[in-house]
Amino acid sequence: MTALYTIAETRAIEQSAMAVLPPHTLMERAGRAAAQHALELLSGDKHSASVLVLAGPGNNGGDALEVAHHLANAGFRVTILSYAHAEKQPEDAKWALMRAQRSPALFRDASVVNSTNWSLIIDGLFGIGLSKPITGEFETLVETINQMKCPILALDAPSGLNVDTGALIGEAGVAIHASHTITFIAGKPGLFTRQGRDHAGEVTVAPLDIESSHYPAPSCWLNEVSQFSRSLKQRPHDSHKGSYGIVAIVGGAHGMAGAVVLAGRVALQSGAGRVYAVFLQDTPAYDGKQPELMCRDAHDFDLNAATLVVGPGIGQSRGAHDLLAQALNVRHPIVLDADALNLIAAEPGLQHRVKHRREPTLMTPHPLEAARLLGISSQQVQADRLATARRLAHEFNATVILKGSGSVITEPDGNAYINPTGNPALSTAGSGDVLAGICGALLAQRWPVRDAALGACWVHGKAADVLVSQGIGPVGLTASELMPVVRTLLNQLTAEFG
Repeated sequence: MTALYTIAETRAIEQSAMAVLPPHTLMERAGRAAAQHALELLSGDKHSASVLVLAGPGNNGGDALEVAHHLANAGFRVTILSYAHAEKQPEDAKWALMRAQRSPALFRDASVVNSTNWSLIIDGLFGIGLSKPITGEFETLVETINQMKCPILALDAPSGLNVDTGALIGEAGVAIHASHTITFIAGKPGLFTRQGRDHAGEVTVAPLDIESSHYPAPSCWLNEVSQFSRSLKQRPHDSHKGSYGIVAIVGGAHGMAGAVVLAGRVALQSGAGRVYAVFLQDTPAYDGKQPELMCRDAHDFDLNAATLVVGPGIGQSRGAHDLLAQALNVRHPIVLDADALNLIAAEPGLQHRVKHRREPTLMTPHPLEAARLLGISSQQVQADRLATARRLAHEFNATVILKGSGSVITEPDGNAYINPTGNPALSTAGSGDVLAGICGALLAQRWPVRDAALGACWVHGKAADVLVSQGIGPVGLTASELMPVVRTLLNQLTAEFG
């Protein structure tokens, strides 16, 4: 399981390890690990490959100089653009500068950047140590580098990215657009959420052989199959539809029936034994495409009979409010999505009911819905998605999926997970309804609420990844296209782990 640590936690791990290791050990290990990663990106072609190494003034620059030392001594043509001043550098970085100066690498000024078709660029400008926006000549350099067509390998973090939050440093900040990032000691949450997904590229964690005793107990992890695989179970022959639970999708105000249908269809294809589509208005006789989906009028349906998904297309009318209030009293797991969240945000009485539920509650807000629930702006939500999701989970005593690039899943105790699957194809109408339907189906099959949230998020995103790899999206992918892939993935995972 991949644990994620904040900058402060990573610094503490580093200092603890350095106290018992010989001088320069961690920088040498970081340089060697990054050089090996660079060799893989270069495919070992020493004769035609040209490598540009950007070395900043601190220890991240020292890491870059150490990479340059290894690559140059391995026979590659290495050019270093250095912003180091030996008299001001930390001791480790001074040592790395000396080694780079003794290697065959060439030190040049900024005019070299546009002089060569580079095979690889190494970003060692600032790493995780940057606290203010990139400006001046560094801003010009970053913008120039981002126009390059070659692979870019960031060391520890793309320069300009806050790896605690995934936001760019500064309101109009700039950051390196890396194709690959090798991050040292531990994974960092901001590499996997918000703008980190665009700027970090493919992320590799290099622990640098630090003993586990130096690491504190984590409270944040990457969402991987191993996190929820215990809930993937083979189905015995001696089972029936009642063995796999009942789901009711509650919503469907006038003109918004499609949301209920989408969530209901995917709940069936995610393995629920029976699924009801419960409409506030305009109840259809049946679903012509998925006749197994049973359509019911909300006023005649017993909400106590099922695991509930409340909110898809429900609207914010008085009738929707009253239906939600009834649903919150049910002693079954409940998924709260879409306008159910907006209704809760608008009324303290509903908030009180959510907070005091005894059965599992799973909330699936997007950033604007999260902002309404907390009485803040969506910009504040996005500025620190991890902290926002944790606050929501704590205040509402619920498991929360804060949707977006690198969805954040949090529990009331503060444990958090960042989902690495998914892509811009999910930016389409109905995608959230599909996620809510998967959540409901897994809860109905008696998955613990944490596992249901993690499994639904991972499979939902992976389905989009599979479709895009087949050329279906990201432009124009529709939510309905996710469903058969979700079913296939759940069956594949169950066969492998169940």
